[in-house]
Amino acid sequence: MKALVYHGPGKKIWEEKPKPTIKEQTDAVVKILKTTICGTDLHIMKGDLPEVTDGRIIGHEGVGIIDEVGSAVSNFKKGDHVIISCITSCGKCEYCKKAMYSHCEKGGWILGYLIDGCQAEYVRIPYADNSLYPIPAGADEEALVMLSDILPTGFECGVLNGKVSPGDTIAIVGSGPIGMAALLTSQFYSPANIIMIDQDDNRLAVSKTFGATHTINSAKEDAVEKIMSLTNGKGVDTAIEAVGATATFELCEEIVAAGGHIANIGVHGKSVTLHMETLWSRNITITTRLVDASTTPMLFKTVQSGKLEPKKLITHHFKLDEIVKAYDTFGNAAKEKALKVILTS
Repeated sequence: MKALVYHGPGKKIWEEKPKPTIKEQTDAVVKILKTTICGTDLHIMKGDLPEVTDGRIIGHEGVGIIDEVGSAVSNFKKGDHVIISCITSCGKCEYCKKAMYSHCEKGGWILGYLIDGCQAEYVRIPYADNSLYPIPAGADEEALVMLSDILPTGFECGVLNGKVSPGDTIAIVGSGPIGMAALLTSQFYSPANIIMIDQDDNRLAVSKTFGATHTINSAKEDAVEKIMSLTNGKGVDTAIEAVGATATFELCEEIVAAGGHIANIGVHGKSVTLHMETLWSRNITITTRLVDASTTPMLFKTVQSGKLEPKKLITHHFKLDEIVKAYDTFGNAAKEKALKVILTS
C-alpha cells in the first residue's frame, strides 16, 4: 500500500509500505476512504514531537471500511463503515475507567505518533471495539471526519475545560481548525461574546460567519488593548489557546479576567513563561488536556441532527495520493485560505 511517511523534520514521502495486518485479536484493519491533516501533524513535521521516529506513517483522523477484524472484536465486522477516533482506548485500564482515554495504559494518542497512522490506504486500529464508531447509512463522511479529532478536541480541551457559561465573554486565540471547532461548540453554552484573535484576515472573516461576535487581527492592532476596551478593562471570562506558541499562551495570561479560565488546546514544542507575578492573586484557573474523545457520541448526534455543521470547516479537497500537495496547501493556510482539507482514496 501507499502511505505518507515521516523521515525527520521537514521530510515526508508518499511511498510504498507493507499493508498492516492483525497483530492482536482486538485489532481491526480499516481501508481509508477519507482522511485529513491536523495542525498536530504540522508540529510533527517541524520536529516538535521527537517521539515520532523515522519511518512513521502520520495521521490520526479518518473514516473507512473495515477490511479485517481480530477474533476478539465483537462490535464490528468486515465491511462496516466507521469513524476512526484519534484516541485508542483499551476500555479496561485505570485511566479508561476514569474516562481519561487519552492516557490509556495501552493506547491513548498513539495513531500517527507512536504507531502507524491514517494517512495511508490502510491502517491498523488497536482495541477496535472502543476506538471506532459506526457510521449509519447515508451519513456525510466528510462531516464525520471532523469527529475523529478537531470537534472533540476543541470542545473538551477548550470549551469544557474553559468552563464556558451563558453570558460569558470568551476569547479564542487562533482561528485555525481547532479554534474554529472551539468557536462552533462554545455556542452550545450561549456565551454573550466570542472574540476571535488571529493574524489571518480570511480566517477571522470566516469566524464571523461561524458565530464570532468580534475579531482582532493581532498583527495589525494591540490585542490586549482591544480586549480591555471591549470588556471595560476586566478581560475575558475564558481565554482559549488554540495555537501552541509562546506568544499566544502569554497573550491569554494578559487578557483573562479575575476568576477566569485559561484553557490550553495548542501543542507546545517550546516552553512558555508563566507570569505568576501577575496571576497569583487573581483566582485564575489554567488547564491543559489531551483530548479523550469521550464526547464523540454526543457530538455525533449533534452533527446528525444538523445542529452542528462541521463540514463548513472544509475548504480544500485532494486525492489521497496528492497528500504532499495537500500538506503544502494546509501549511500555507493564509496564502491558500485553507482550514481543513479532505483527502479521498
